[in-house]
Amino acid sequence: MENLIDVVDWSRLQFAMTAIYHWLFVPLTLGLSVLVAIMESMYLRTKSENWLKATKFWMTLFGINFAVGVATGLILEFEFGTNWSNYSWFVGDIFGAPLAIEGVVAFFMEATFGAVMFFGWNKVSPKFHLASTWLTAIGASISALWILVANAWMQYPVGMEFDPAQMRNVMNDFWALFSPIAINKFFHSVFSGWALAGVFVIGVSCYMLWKRRNREFAVNSIKAGAWFGLAGLLLTMYTGDGSAVQVAKHQPMKLAAMEGLYHGSTGQSLTAVGIVNPDKEWDNDEEEYLFEVSIPYGLSILANHKVDSFVPGISDIVNGYTINENGDTVNTVSYADRIARGKLAHKSLEEFDAARRAGDKAAMQKAADELKVNYPYFGYAYFKDVKEAIPPVGLTFTMFRVMVVLGSYFLAFYVLALILVYYKGWINKARWFYLLAMVSVPLMWICSEAGWAVAEVGRQPWTIQDILPTIAAISDIPVGSVVLTFWMFAAVFTILLAAEVSIMCKYVDKRSKEELYTPEKA
Repeated sequence: MENLIDVVDWSRLQFAMTAIYHWLFVPLTLGLSVLVAIMESMYLRTKSENWLKATKFWMTLFGINFAVGVATGLILEFEFGTNWSNYSWFVGDIFGAPLAIEGVVAFFMEATFGAVMFFGWNKVSPKFHLASTWLTAIGASISALWILVANAWMQYPVGMEFDPAQMRNVMNDFWALFSPIAINKFFHSVFSGWALAGVFVIGVSCYMLWKRRNREFAVNSIKAGAWFGLAGLLLTMYTGDGSAVQVAKHQPMKLAAMEGLYHGSTGQSLTAVGIVNPDKEWDNDEEEYLFEVSIPYGLSILANHKVDSFVPGISDIVNGYTINENGDTVNTVSYADRIARGKLAHKSLEEFDAARRAGDKAAMQKAADELKVNYPYFGYAYFKDVKEAIPPVGLTFTMFRVMVVLGSYFLAFYVLALILVYYKGWINKARWFYLLAMVSVPLMWICSEAGWAVAEVGRQPWTIQDILPTIAAISDIPVGSVVLTFWMFAAVFTILLAAEVSIMCKYVDKRSKEELYTPEKA
Protein backbone atom coordinates (compact mmCIF):
# COMPACT_ATOMS: atom_id res chain seq x y z
CA MET A 1 0.00 0.00 0.00
CA GLU A 2 2.84 2.38 0.85
CA ASN A 3 4.39 1.79 -2.56
CA LEU A 4 1.00 2.44 -4.18
CA ILE A 5 0.67 5.78 -2.40
CA ASP A 6 4.19 6.72 -3.47
CA VAL A 7 3.37 5.91 -7.10
CA VAL A 8 0.19 8.00 -6.90
CA ASP A 9 1.94 10.98 -5.34
CA TRP A 10 4.90 10.93 -7.69
CA SER A 11 2.67 10.40 -10.74
CA ARG A 12 0.51 13.33 -9.70
CA LEU A 13 3.61 15.44 -9.10
CA GLN A 14 5.08 14.51 -12.46
CA PHE A 15 1.86 15.28 -14.32
CA ALA A 16 1.42 18.57 -12.44
CA MET A 17 4.99 19.60 -13.24
CA THR A 18 4.53 18.78 -16.93
CA ALA A 19 1.21 20.64 -17.08
CA ILE A 20 2.68 23.70 -15.34
CA TYR A 21 5.56 23.88 -17.81
CA HIS A 22 3.26 23.28 -20.77
CA TRP A 23 0.88 26.00 -19.63
CA LEU A 24 3.77 28.49 -19.73
CA PHE A 25 3.72 28.24 -23.51
CA VAL A 26 0.07 27.62 -24.40
CA PRO A 27 -1.53 30.98 -23.48
CA LEU A 28 1.11 32.99 -25.34
CA THR A 29 0.58 30.79 -28.40
CA LEU A 30 -3.18 31.33 -28.26
CA GLY A 31 -2.93 35.08 -27.81
CA LEU A 32 0.07 36.05 -29.89
CA SER A 33 -1.11 34.04 -32.91
CA VAL A 34 -4.33 36.08 -33.09
CA LEU A 35 -2.54 39.39 -32.51
CA VAL A 36 -0.05 38.61 -35.30
CA ALA A 37 -2.94 37.77 -37.63
CA ILE A 38 -4.59 41.11 -36.79
CA MET A 39 -1.33 42.96 -37.50
CA GLU A 40 -0.91 41.24 -40.86
CA SER A 41 -4.52 42.07 -41.71
CA MET A 42 -3.73 45.73 -40.99
CA TYR A 43 -0.68 45.47 -43.26
CA LEU A 44 -2.70 44.02 -46.11
CA ARG A 45 -5.34 46.73 -45.70
CA THR A 46 -3.01 49.72 -45.33
CA LYS A 47 0.10 48.50 -47.20
CA SER A 48 2.12 50.11 -44.41
CA GLU A 49 5.65 48.75 -44.03
CA ASN A 50 5.38 49.41 -40.30
CA TRP A 51 2.59 46.86 -39.92
CA LEU A 52 4.66 44.38 -41.95
CA LYS A 53 7.69 44.88 -39.70
CA ALA A 54 5.53 44.52 -36.60
CA THR A 55 3.96 41.34 -37.99
CA LYS A 56 7.32 39.72 -38.71
CA PHE A 57 8.82 40.79 -35.36
CA TRP A 58 6.03 39.37 -33.20
CA MET A 59 5.57 36.36 -35.51
CA THR A 60 9.14 35.26 -34.82
CA LEU A 61 8.56 35.41 -31.06
CA PHE A 62 5.35 33.42 -31.57
CA GLY A 63 7.28 30.78 -33.53
CA ILE A 64 9.92 30.37 -30.83
CA ASN A 65 7.24 29.88 -28.18
CA PHE A 66 5.14 27.56 -30.34
CA ALA A 67 8.04 25.20 -31.05
CA VAL A 68 8.88 24.72 -27.37
CA GLY A 69 5.22 24.35 -26.40
CA VAL A 70 4.73 21.45 -28.80
CA ALA A 71 7.52 19.46 -27.14
CA THR A 72 6.00 19.73 -23.66
CA GLY A 73 2.49 19.02 -24.95
CA LEU A 74 3.51 15.74 -26.57
CA ILE A 75 5.05 14.47 -23.33
CA LEU A 76 1.92 15.46 -21.43
CA GLU A 77 -0.26 13.27 -23.64
CA PHE A 78 2.14 10.31 -23.47
CA GLU A 79 1.92 10.37 -19.67
CA PHE A 80 -1.71 9.24 -19.86
CA GLY A 81 -0.45 5.93 -21.18
CA THR A 82 2.70 5.60 -19.10
CA ASN A 83 1.52 6.83 -15.70
CA TRP A 84 -2.28 6.61 -15.90
CA SER A 85 -2.94 3.44 -17.87
CA ASN A 86 -5.92 2.39 -15.70
CA TYR A 87 -7.52 5.72 -16.47
CA SER A 88 -6.77 5.30 -20.18
CA TRP A 89 -8.33 1.83 -20.18
CA PHE A 90 -11.36 2.88 -18.16
CA VAL A 91 -12.36 5.86 -20.35
CA GLY A 92 -10.00 5.70 -23.32
CA ASP A 93 -12.80 5.40 -25.86
CA ILE A 94 -14.24 8.72 -24.66
CA PHE A 95 -11.23 10.74 -23.55
CA GLY A 96 -9.19 9.65 -26.55
CA ALA A 97 -11.71 10.89 -29.11
CA PRO A 98 -11.20 14.66 -28.68
CA LEU A 99 -7.43 14.16 -28.33
CA ALA A 100 -7.37 12.18 -31.58
CA ILE A 101 -9.37 14.87 -33.36
CA GLU A 102 -7.01 17.51 -31.97
CA GLY A 103 -4.03 15.65 -33.36
CA VAL A 104 -5.52 14.81 -36.76
CA VAL A 105 -7.25 18.12 -37.45
CA ALA A 106 -5.93 20.99 -35.36
CA PHE A 107 -2.28 20.01 -35.00
CA PHE A 108 -1.84 19.27 -38.69
CA MET A 109 -3.71 22.48 -39.49
CA GLU A 110 -1.24 24.44 -37.37
CA ALA A 111 1.75 22.61 -38.84
CA THR A 112 0.65 22.99 -42.48
CA PHE A 113 -0.40 26.62 -42.47
CA GLY A 114 2.26 27.53 -39.90
CA ALA A 115 4.90 26.47 -42.41
CA VAL A 116 3.37 28.79 -45.00
CA MET A 117 3.11 31.57 -42.42
CA PHE A 118 6.80 31.41 -41.45
CA PHE A 119 8.40 30.47 -44.77
CA GLY A 120 5.87 31.61 -47.36
CA TRP A 121 6.79 35.29 -47.54
CA ASN A 122 7.28 36.21 -51.24
CA LYS A 123 6.43 32.60 -52.19
CA VAL A 124 2.65 32.83 -52.06
CA SER A 125 0.26 35.71 -52.65
CA PRO A 126 -0.27 38.22 -49.81
CA LYS A 127 -3.88 37.12 -49.38
CA PHE A 128 -2.97 33.45 -49.21
CA HIS A 129 -0.25 34.24 -46.68
CA LEU A 130 -2.73 36.20 -44.56
CA ALA A 131 -5.18 33.29 -44.77
CA SER A 132 -2.42 30.95 -43.61
CA THR A 133 -1.65 33.19 -40.64
CA TRP A 134 -5.29 33.29 -39.62
CA LEU A 135 -5.67 29.53 -40.13
CA THR A 136 -2.63 28.95 -37.92
CA ALA A 137 -4.21 31.08 -35.20
CA ILE A 138 -7.56 29.35 -35.64
CA GLY A 139 -5.83 25.97 -35.59
CA ALA A 140 -4.19 26.83 -32.27
CA SER A 141 -7.59 27.72 -30.80
CA ILE A 142 -9.19 24.58 -32.25
CA SER A 143 -6.39 22.55 -30.71
CA ALA A 144 -7.17 24.16 -27.37
CA LEU A 145 -10.86 23.45 -27.90
CA TRP A 146 -10.45 19.69 -28.15
CA ILE A 147 -7.98 19.48 -25.29
CA LEU A 148 -10.23 21.58 -23.05
CA VAL A 149 -13.28 19.54 -24.06
CA ALA A 150 -11.41 16.45 -22.86
CA ASN A 151 -10.37 18.19 -19.65
CA ALA A 152 -13.89 19.49 -18.99
CA TRP A 153 -15.27 15.99 -19.49
CA MET A 154 -13.00 14.76 -16.69
CA GLN A 155 -14.61 17.35 -14.42
CA TYR A 156 -18.16 16.76 -15.67
CA PRO A 157 -18.40 13.28 -17.26
CA VAL A 158 -21.35 13.16 -19.65
CA GLY A 159 -22.23 11.40 -22.89
CA MET A 160 -21.16 7.98 -21.66
CA GLU A 161 -22.35 4.81 -20.00
CA PHE A 162 -20.53 2.02 -18.22
CA ASP A 163 -20.46 -1.33 -20.02
CA PRO A 164 -19.95 -4.07 -17.40
CA ALA A 165 -19.15 -6.61 -20.11
CA GLN A 166 -16.09 -4.57 -21.13
CA MET A 167 -15.41 -3.27 -17.61
CA ARG A 168 -15.04 0.23 -19.08
CA ASN A 169 -17.00 3.31 -20.09
CA VAL A 170 -18.17 3.84 -23.66
CA MET A 171 -19.40 6.94 -25.40
CA ASN A 172 -23.11 7.16 -26.21
CA ASP A 173 -23.43 10.87 -27.08
CA PHE A 174 -20.44 12.62 -28.65
CA TRP A 175 -22.04 16.07 -28.68
CA ALA A 176 -22.70 15.91 -24.94
CA LEU A 177 -18.96 16.49 -24.52
CA PHE A 178 -19.62 20.12 -25.47
CA SER A 179 -21.18 20.82 -22.10
CA PRO A 180 -21.54 24.33 -20.63
CA ILE A 181 -18.47 23.58 -18.51
CA ALA A 182 -16.46 22.76 -21.65
CA ILE A 183 -17.63 25.84 -23.55
CA ASN A 184 -16.91 28.19 -20.65
CA LYS A 185 -13.52 26.56 -20.02
CA PHE A 186 -12.55 26.92 -23.68
CA PHE A 187 -13.42 30.60 -24.02
CA HIS A 188 -12.02 31.43 -20.60
CA SER A 189 -8.68 29.82 -21.48
CA VAL A 190 -8.44 31.35 -24.96
CA PHE A 191 -9.34 34.85 -23.82
CA SER A 192 -6.87 34.60 -20.94
CA GLY A 193 -4.25 33.88 -23.61
CA TRP A 194 -5.20 37.13 -25.30
CA ALA A 195 -4.77 38.98 -22.01
CA LEU A 196 -1.37 37.37 -21.44
CA ALA A 197 -0.18 38.16 -24.97
CA GLY A 198 -1.16 41.80 -24.47
CA VAL A 199 1.00 42.09 -21.36
CA PHE A 200 3.86 40.30 -23.14
CA VAL A 201 3.76 42.74 -26.06
CA ILE A 202 3.62 45.76 -23.73
CA GLY A 203 6.48 44.42 -21.62
CA VAL A 204 8.77 43.77 -24.59
CA SER A 205 7.88 47.16 -26.10
CA CYS A 206 8.66 48.90 -22.81
CA TYR A 207 12.06 47.21 -22.82
CA MET A 208 12.75 49.00 -26.09
CA LEU A 209 11.61 52.29 -24.61
CA TRP A 210 13.80 51.66 -21.55
CA LYS A 211 16.76 51.17 -23.90
CA ARG A 212 15.65 54.20 -25.95
CA ARG A 213 15.29 52.14 -29.12
CA ASN A 214 12.57 52.17 -31.80
CA ARG A 215 10.25 54.50 -29.94
CA GLU A 216 7.61 54.64 -32.70
CA PHE A 217 7.56 50.89 -33.14
CA ALA A 218 7.31 50.32 -29.38
CA VAL A 219 4.52 52.87 -28.92
CA ASN A 220 2.48 51.39 -31.77
CA SER A 221 2.97 47.89 -30.37
CA ILE A 222 1.87 49.06 -26.91
CA LYS A 223 -1.32 50.45 -28.45
CA ALA A 224 -2.07 47.17 -30.21
CA GLY A 225 -1.15 45.05 -27.19
CA ALA A 226 -3.12 47.16 -24.73
CA TRP A 227 -6.37 47.16 -26.71
CA PHE A 228 -6.06 43.47 -27.56
CA GLY A 229 -5.12 42.51 -24.01
CA LEU A 230 -7.86 44.62 -22.43
CA ALA A 231 -10.47 43.00 -24.66
CA GLY A 232 -9.10 39.59 -23.72
CA LEU A 233 -9.11 40.40 -20.01
CA LEU A 234 -12.69 41.69 -20.00
CA LEU A 235 -13.84 38.59 -21.89
CA THR A 236 -11.86 36.42 -19.48
CA MET A 237 -13.70 37.99 -16.56
CA TYR A 238 -17.05 37.48 -18.29
CA THR A 239 -16.40 33.81 -19.07
CA GLY A 240 -14.93 33.37 -15.59
CA ASP A 241 -18.28 34.41 -14.17
CA GLY A 242 -19.97 31.78 -16.33
CA SER A 243 -17.44 29.18 -15.19
CA ALA A 244 -18.18 30.00 -11.53
CA VAL A 245 -21.89 29.36 -12.10
CA GLN A 246 -21.14 26.01 -13.74
CA VAL A 247 -18.75 25.00 -10.95
CA ALA A 248 -21.43 25.86 -8.39
CA LYS A 249 -23.90 23.57 -10.17
CA HIS A 250 -21.69 20.61 -11.00
CA GLN A 251 -18.68 20.81 -8.65
CA PRO A 252 -19.93 22.46 -5.45
CA MET A 253 -17.07 20.93 -3.46
CA LYS A 254 -14.56 22.76 -5.66
CA LEU A 255 -16.38 26.06 -5.12
CA ALA A 256 -16.41 25.49 -1.36
CA ALA A 257 -12.67 24.79 -1.43
CA MET A 258 -12.05 27.92 -3.51
CA GLU A 259 -13.77 29.91 -0.79
CA GLY A 260 -12.50 27.90 2.20
CA LEU A 261 -16.16 27.62 3.16
CA TYR A 262 -17.25 24.85 5.53
CA HIS A 263 -20.71 25.99 6.58
CA GLY A 264 -22.71 27.80 3.91
CA SER A 265 -25.70 30.07 4.24
CA THR A 266 -28.19 32.08 2.24
CA GLY A 267 -26.79 35.43 1.15
CA GLN A 268 -23.31 33.95 1.53
CA SER A 269 -20.47 36.46 1.68
CA LEU A 270 -17.29 36.20 -0.40
CA THR A 271 -13.91 36.31 1.31
CA ALA A 272 -11.94 38.98 -0.55
CA VAL A 273 -8.78 38.59 1.52
CA GLY A 274 -8.10 35.98 4.15
CA ILE A 275 -6.01 33.15 5.56
CA VAL A 276 -7.62 29.76 6.01
CA ASN A 277 -7.16 27.94 9.30
CA PRO A 278 -4.91 24.90 8.65
CA ASP A 279 -6.43 23.12 11.64
CA LYS A 280 -9.96 23.35 10.31
CA GLU A 281 -11.57 20.03 9.35
CA TRP A 282 -15.02 19.34 8.00
CA ASP A 283 -16.14 17.82 11.29
CA ASN A 284 -14.48 19.98 13.96
CA ASP A 285 -15.39 23.32 15.56
CA GLU A 286 -12.30 25.30 14.58
CA GLU A 287 -12.78 28.69 12.92
CA GLU A 288 -12.64 28.64 9.13
CA TYR A 289 -10.24 31.57 8.81
CA LEU A 290 -7.40 33.03 10.82
CA PHE A 291 -8.17 36.35 9.18
CA GLU A 292 -10.69 37.50 6.58
CA VAL A 293 -12.22 40.53 4.90
CA SER A 294 -15.54 39.63 3.25
CA ILE A 295 -17.83 41.08 0.62
CA PRO A 296 -21.49 40.74 1.74
CA TYR A 297 -23.59 38.44 -0.50
CA GLY A 298 -20.62 38.09 -2.86
CA LEU A 299 -20.48 34.29 -3.11
CA SER A 300 -24.24 33.91 -3.56
CA ILE A 301 -24.09 36.38 -6.44
CA LEU A 302 -21.01 34.71 -7.93
CA ALA A 303 -22.41 31.18 -7.68
CA ASN A 304 -26.07 31.67 -8.55
CA HIS A 305 -26.52 35.32 -9.55
CA LYS A 306 -28.99 35.57 -6.67
CA VAL A 307 -28.39 37.71 -3.59
CA ASP A 308 -30.32 35.42 -1.24
CA SER A 309 -29.32 32.02 -2.67
CA PHE A 310 -27.82 29.29 -0.51
CA VAL A 311 -24.24 28.24 -1.16
CA PRO A 312 -23.20 25.00 0.57
CA GLY A 313 -19.90 24.64 2.38
CA ILE A 314 -17.65 21.60 2.64
CA SER A 315 -19.40 20.23 5.74
CA ASP A 316 -22.82 20.80 4.15
CA ILE A 317 -21.83 18.83 1.06
CA VAL A 318 -20.25 16.00 3.06
CA ASN A 319 -23.43 15.77 5.11
CA GLY A 320 -25.62 15.80 2.01
CA TYR A 321 -26.66 19.38 1.24
CA THR A 322 -25.94 20.95 -2.12
CA ILE A 323 -27.63 22.78 -5.01
CA ASN A 324 -29.30 21.30 -8.05
CA GLU A 325 -29.18 22.20 -11.75
CA ASN A 326 -31.51 25.16 -11.15
CA GLY A 327 -29.48 26.50 -8.27
CA ASP A 328 -32.00 25.39 -5.63
CA THR A 329 -30.99 23.88 -2.30
CA VAL A 330 -31.69 20.17 -2.10
CA ASN A 331 -30.89 17.21 0.13
CA THR A 332 -28.53 14.83 -1.63
CA VAL A 333 -26.59 11.70 -0.81
CA SER A 334 -24.05 12.29 1.96
CA TYR A 335 -20.44 11.30 1.37
CA ALA A 336 -20.74 8.41 3.81
CA ASP A 337 -23.71 7.09 1.83
CA ARG A 338 -21.83 7.67 -1.42
CA ILE A 339 -19.00 5.47 -0.17
CA ALA A 340 -21.53 2.78 0.81
CA ARG A 341 -23.34 2.99 -2.53
CA GLY A 342 -20.03 2.96 -4.38
CA LYS A 343 -19.17 -0.30 -2.65
CA LEU A 344 -22.55 -1.67 -3.72
CA ALA A 345 -21.69 -0.73 -7.30
CA HIS A 346 -18.40 -2.60 -7.05
CA LYS A 347 -20.18 -5.60 -5.56
CA SER A 348 -22.72 -5.59 -8.41
CA LEU A 349 -19.88 -5.49 -10.92
CA GLU A 350 -18.26 -8.52 -9.27
CA GLU A 351 -21.61 -10.34 -9.32
CA PHE A 352 -22.05 -9.47 -13.00
CA ASP A 353 -18.62 -10.88 -13.82
CA ALA A 354 -19.30 -14.07 -11.86
CA ALA A 355 -22.69 -14.52 -13.59
CA ARG A 356 -21.08 -13.91 -16.99
CA ARG A 357 -18.50 -16.61 -16.37
CA ALA A 358 -21.29 -18.97 -15.26
CA GLY A 359 -23.42 -18.10 -18.28
CA ASP A 360 -26.36 -16.96 -16.10
CA LYS A 361 -27.99 -14.21 -18.20
CA ALA A 362 -30.74 -13.49 -15.69
CA ALA A 363 -28.21 -12.90 -12.92
CA MET A 364 -26.14 -10.79 -15.30
CA GLN A 365 -29.11 -8.53 -16.03
CA LYS A 366 -30.00 -8.20 -12.37
CA ALA A 367 -26.44 -7.27 -11.44
CA ALA A 368 -26.25 -4.82 -14.36
CA ASP A 369 -29.46 -3.08 -13.24
CA GLU A 370 -28.20 -2.77 -9.68
CA LEU A 371 -24.86 -1.47 -10.93
CA LYS A 372 -26.55 1.21 -13.03
CA VAL A 373 -28.43 2.54 -9.99
CA ASN A 374 -25.30 3.00 -7.91
CA TYR A 375 -22.75 3.74 -10.64
CA PRO A 376 -22.84 7.56 -10.15
CA TYR A 377 -20.98 6.87 -6.87
CA PHE A 378 -18.62 4.24 -8.26
CA GLY A 379 -15.47 6.18 -7.42
CA TYR A 380 -16.33 6.74 -3.76
CA ALA A 381 -15.82 3.05 -3.01
CA TYR A 382 -12.05 3.61 -3.14
CA PHE A 383 -12.17 5.89 -0.09
CA LYS A 384 -11.92 4.70 3.49
CA ASP A 385 -12.90 8.05 4.98
CA VAL A 386 -15.00 10.94 3.67
CA LYS A 387 -12.13 13.40 4.19
CA GLU A 388 -10.26 11.66 1.37
CA ALA A 389 -12.81 13.16 -1.04
CA ILE A 390 -12.14 16.76 0.07
CA PRO A 391 -9.68 18.75 -2.09
CA PRO A 392 -6.68 20.66 -0.68
CA VAL A 393 -8.52 23.68 0.69
CA GLY A 394 -5.57 25.91 1.55
CA LEU A 395 -3.92 25.70 -1.87
CA THR A 396 -7.18 26.06 -3.80
CA PHE A 397 -8.25 29.04 -1.66
CA THR A 398 -4.89 30.78 -2.08
CA MET A 399 -4.56 30.21 -5.83
CA PHE A 400 -8.06 31.53 -6.43
CA ARG A 401 -7.17 34.79 -4.69
CA VAL A 402 -3.84 35.08 -6.49
CA MET A 403 -5.74 34.80 -9.77
CA VAL A 404 -8.42 37.33 -8.81
CA VAL A 405 -6.05 39.88 -7.28
CA LEU A 406 -3.65 39.78 -10.22
CA GLY A 407 -6.54 39.83 -12.69
CA SER A 408 -7.84 43.01 -11.04
CA TYR A 409 -4.33 44.47 -11.14
CA PHE A 410 -4.05 43.84 -14.87
CA LEU A 411 -7.35 45.56 -15.51
CA ALA A 412 -5.86 48.70 -13.94
CA PHE A 413 -2.57 48.05 -15.78
CA TYR A 414 -4.23 48.04 -19.19
CA VAL A 415 -6.20 51.19 -18.46
CA LEU A 416 -3.02 52.90 -17.29
CA ALA A 417 -1.13 51.78 -20.41
CA LEU A 418 -3.81 53.21 -22.68
CA ILE A 419 -3.83 56.53 -20.82
CA LEU A 420 -0.06 56.86 -20.98
CA VAL A 421 0.21 55.89 -24.63
CA TYR A 422 -2.57 58.19 -25.87
CA TYR A 423 -2.43 61.23 -23.58
CA LYS A 424 0.07 64.00 -24.37
CA GLY A 425 2.96 61.64 -25.03
CA TRP A 426 3.20 60.65 -21.36
CA ILE A 427 4.50 57.22 -22.36
CA ASN A 428 7.77 58.83 -23.48
CA LYS A 429 8.47 60.18 -19.99
CA ALA A 430 7.11 57.35 -17.81
CA ARG A 431 10.26 55.31 -17.23
CA TRP A 432 8.70 53.97 -14.04
CA PHE A 433 6.00 52.39 -16.22
CA TYR A 434 8.62 50.63 -18.34
CA LEU A 435 9.86 48.83 -15.24
CA LEU A 436 6.30 48.10 -14.13
CA ALA A 437 5.47 46.61 -17.53
CA MET A 438 8.54 44.37 -17.58
CA VAL A 439 7.82 43.11 -14.06
CA SER A 440 4.18 42.53 -15.06
CA VAL A 441 5.14 39.94 -17.69
CA PRO A 442 6.06 37.19 -15.17
CA LEU A 443 3.18 38.31 -12.94
CA MET A 444 0.77 37.58 -15.78
CA TRP A 445 2.14 34.06 -16.07
CA ILE A 446 1.69 33.60 -12.32
CA CYS A 447 -1.93 34.72 -12.70
CA SER A 448 -2.47 32.25 -15.53
CA GLU A 449 -0.85 29.34 -13.67
CA ALA A 450 -2.91 30.18 -10.56
CA GLY A 451 -6.11 29.88 -12.58
CA TRP A 452 -5.05 26.50 -13.91
CA ALA A 453 -4.17 25.37 -10.39
CA VAL A 454 -7.65 26.32 -9.15
CA ALA A 455 -9.26 24.26 -11.90
CA GLU A 456 -7.12 21.18 -11.34
CA VAL A 457 -6.33 21.17 -7.62
CA GLY A 458 -9.91 22.09 -6.78
CA ARG A 459 -11.24 18.87 -8.36
CA GLN A 460 -8.92 16.55 -6.49
CA PRO A 461 -8.86 13.69 -5.63
CA TRP A 462 -10.64 12.88 -8.89
CA THR A 463 -9.29 12.09 -12.32
CA ILE A 464 -12.95 11.72 -13.36
CA GLN A 465 -15.37 13.49 -11.07
CA ASP A 466 -17.19 10.97 -8.79
CA ILE A 467 -16.20 8.05 -11.04
CA LEU A 468 -12.46 7.43 -10.76
CA PRO A 469 -10.08 8.85 -8.12
CA THR A 470 -6.37 9.24 -8.77
CA ILE A 471 -5.52 6.29 -6.53
CA ALA A 472 -7.40 3.96 -8.93
CA ALA A 473 -6.22 5.58 -12.18
CA ILE A 474 -2.48 4.95 -12.07
CA SER A 475 -0.27 2.44 -13.85
CA ASP A 476 1.28 -0.57 -12.15
CA ILE A 477 4.86 0.68 -12.39
CA PRO A 478 7.75 0.94 -9.92
CA VAL A 479 7.89 4.19 -8.02
CA GLY A 480 11.57 4.47 -8.93
CA SER A 481 10.65 4.76 -12.61
CA VAL A 482 8.31 7.65 -11.91
CA VAL A 483 10.87 9.42 -9.73
CA LEU A 484 13.58 9.00 -12.38
CA THR A 485 11.41 10.32 -15.22
CA PHE A 486 10.17 13.16 -13.01
CA TRP A 487 13.69 14.51 -12.60
CA MET A 488 14.52 13.84 -16.24
CA PHE A 489 11.48 15.80 -17.43
CA ALA A 490 12.13 18.55 -14.89
CA ALA A 491 15.66 18.96 -16.23
CA VAL A 492 14.58 18.88 -19.88
CA PHE A 493 11.69 21.31 -19.37
CA THR A 494 13.87 23.70 -17.41
CA ILE A 495 16.46 23.64 -20.17
CA LEU A 496 13.77 24.22 -22.80
CA LEU A 497 12.31 27.13 -20.82
CA ALA A 498 15.74 28.67 -20.27
CA ALA A 499 16.53 28.22 -23.96
CA GLU A 500 13.28 29.88 -25.01
CA VAL A 501 13.75 32.85 -22.69
CA SER A 502 17.38 33.21 -23.79
CA ILE A 503 16.54 33.01 -27.51
CA MET A 504 13.67 35.48 -27.14
CA CYS A 505 15.77 37.96 -25.15
CA LYS A 506 18.64 37.79 -27.64
CA TYR A 507 16.25 38.21 -30.56
CA VAL A 508 14.48 41.20 -28.97
CA ASP A 509 17.78 42.84 -28.04
CA LYS A 510 19.28 42.32 -31.50
CA ARG A 511 16.21 43.36 -33.48
CA SER A 512 15.55 46.38 -31.27
CA LYS A 513 18.93 47.77 -32.36
CA GLU A 514 17.75 47.70 -35.98
CA GLU A 515 15.30 50.14 -37.50
CA LEU A 516 11.78 48.73 -37.09
CA TYR A 517 9.87 51.84 -38.10
CA THR A 518 9.66 53.66 -41.40
CA PRO A 519 8.32 57.25 -41.31
CA GLU A 520 5.03 57.40 -43.19
CA LYS A 521 4.89 59.64 -46.24
CA ALA A 522 2.51 62.59 -45.99
